Amino acid sequence: MKNDWKEKLKGEFKKEYFLNLQKFIKEEYSNNTIYPKKENILRAFDLCPFNKTRVVILGQDPYHGEGQANGLCFSVNEGVAIPPSLQNIYKEIKSDIGEVKGNLKEWAKQGVLLLNSTLTVRKGEAGSHQGHGWEEFTDAVIKKLSNEREEIVFILWGAYAKEKGKNIDTSKHLVLEAPHPSPLSSYRGFFGCKHFSKTNEYLEKGIEW
Repeated sequence: MKNDWKEKLKGEFKKEYFLNLQKFIKEEYSNNTIYPKKENILRAFDLCPFNKTRVVILGQDPYHGEGQANGLCFSVNEGVAIPPSLQNIYKEIKSDIGEVKGNLKEWAKQGVLLLNSTLTVRKGEAGSHQGHGWEEFTDAVIKKLSNEREEIVFILWGAYAKEKGKNIDTSKHLVLEAPHPSPLSSYRGFFGCKHFSKTNEYLEKGIEW
């Protein structure tokens, strides 16, 4: 971590669960193909400092296909085939507020924390790094933002994200919930949720989605 997150989360780095997580991750990268690249594990934080965070989008796992995960939830690098969930996100933006003006990296630079619950995964094995401490770490991130900041928009897509965000202080923040943008659930209420225009209205000066 290269910014104010390092100070905000220093207490977590000393806890037993995080020390065990570090050991597990080190062994996994030594013995398996793990995504994203090691230098991108904390990329969401590096691009979006604590005090500049205006929006949080919660994902679950990084993509587990080759060349997809880049440290930002739902995001892939330019030149990589756009996964179905991200295709649906772009469709909803176009329907809601017009053409997409930037990729997700640009969102992060504007203050959108693109946070997966679990920050690493084995190649081809969805959920393979769940239950090893990442969830406790990202819960601490959400709690820190909820408690110490005001007027952040938390975007929760799907039951998993909704459960993870259940303790966000809604008296200080806007929480937007909808089904997940995956093809399996997007037509159950993700399309038409208008989360992008609602975010911009709440923030007054909107994100350049």
